[in-house]
Amino acid sequence: MSPDMAERIAGEGLKFVVACASMPDVALAPSRIVDEGWHALILHTKVYEELCASLGDFVHHYPGYDPDNYDPLISVRTQDAIRVAGYDIDEELWGGPNGDQLVTVAAKCQHSPSDTGPIKPMPKPRPPCRDKP
Repeated sequence: MSPDMAERIAGEGLKFVVACASMPDVALAPSRIVDEGWHALILHTKVYEELCASLGDFVHHYPGYDPDNYDPLISVRTQDAIRVAGYDIDEELWGGPNGDQLVTVAAKCQHSPSDTGPIKPMPKPRPPCRDKP
């Protein structure tokens, strides 16, 4: 893909993470294209860790493997959350999974706020319980 498109996708991925961290109790999910930007960010683990720390919550990734697991309302809610966080939406990158794809995406999956794992910040893990000998 072109450097301009990569920058757009990464930018939307960053906006998505900010929205998730600022609304920890709201299930949000990226479009397939925006998910590519989020994945690219996650791979830079130190930068991602520092970003999440600066936002106050670590935004965990729970993959969804069902390409038909799509709820159009999750996209609307996610875009609204990004706007509430103070950002404009690159609407071309928020199409549904069956729409025209601007780029080839690596994962043929779709995140959705179902019982199988919404994507949202998780509380800091508690220390493991240890049985006393």
